[in-house]
Amino acid sequence: MDKLETARAQISEIDRKMAQLFELRMQAAQLVAEHKKEHGLPILDTSREQALLERNAAYIQDGTIREYYVQYLKEVFRLSRDYQRRLCSGMRVAYSGVEGAFSHISAKCIFPGSAYVAHKDFRSAYDAVASGACDCAVLPIENSYNGEVGEVLDLMFFGPLHVNGVYELDITQNLVGLPGADVAQIRQVVSHPQALGQCQGYLHDHGWPAVEYANTAMAAEHVARLGDPTVAAIASIDTAELYGLEVLEANINESGQNTTRFAVLSRAENPALGKRMGDHFILLFTARNEAGSLAKALDILGNRYGYNMSVLRSRPVKELLWQYYFYLEAEGDIHGAKGQAMLRELESCCDHIKVAGTYSSHCKI
Repeated sequence: MDKLETARAQISEIDRKMAQLFELRMQAAQLVAEHKKEHGLPILDTSREQALLERNAAYIQDGTIREYYVQYLKEVFRLSRDYQRRLCSGMRVAYSGVEGAFSHISAKCIFPGSAYVAHKDFRSAYDAVASGACDCAVLPIENSYNGEVGEVLDLMFFGPLHVNGVYELDITQNLVGLPGADVAQIRQVVSHPQALGQCQGYLHDHGWPAVEYANTAMAAEHVARLGDPTVAAIASIDTAELYGLEVLEANINESGQNTTRFAVLSRAENPALGKRMGDHFILLFTARNEAGSLAKALDILGNRYGYNMSVLRSRPVKELLWQYYFYLEAEGDIHGAKGQAMLRELESCCDHIKVAGTYSSHCKI
């Protein structure tokens, strides 16, 4: 057997073994897909893929071959994601609003290829997951300019679902109206309260009355259906195109940095997220009605256990007059030994404690 035949025989045997290993790898990817569907997690996990690239590339000693191996790994990752998407194609994702709403846009970015189920409001979308009608919900929790979405925070406090992801979507608001309409004609603007708040300076400058709508997409749909060139909506470019409207004036947000954070909520908790370096958790609690209880709780979290708190806000407990719960986000692992010890110590000054979930920080969509 000459050199060429020997090499070809070696390649054939290696290919046979690689085919067997590839099948085993895709079977493992199937288990990953099942876990992601159960916990409402997106298929793409950028930090995980980057860690695998760095670890696996180190197995190759030859620097030139390593370059090709990295490209090979990236293709394997892509095929694995495609296979997982096929397995998760029946995933039902709930959102609030109609097609074209920012929640719908976020759901499509986080869970491409899924079935997107519209609901009339936040509670309906949340309840659809709690009842099992949908696998997860994508709901807004905060806008960088207009603050928190209180209704969703309340659902997180009182409801049974877990947060397994928080994603940031850059929001660009636009004045949209009927084709051929002119800004000088506008007499009324409709949109979601958050969108109106983000553009309040622009609206004030023009002296237009604002009418609140359930969400930006419904507002755009209303303008298209109404057929009145004096009525405009505030919405995204995608939404304008969807309902046959034109952008009359672009980028009218009062702040140039306008970002909304969306939470992914599902029935199952994913504590493994909290074990990754730099991940965050959401904690909801009520301070005991005793002097210094809140200060003690924050001291336990920050000073005794060293958790870096990035968000702290209070919300009224509607069933109890002048009673409040606290919404807190912090960096670190809440499910490890330190986190569990911290939670036990919080019981000395808090009546109700709930870990709403964990998420990887700074996930842009």
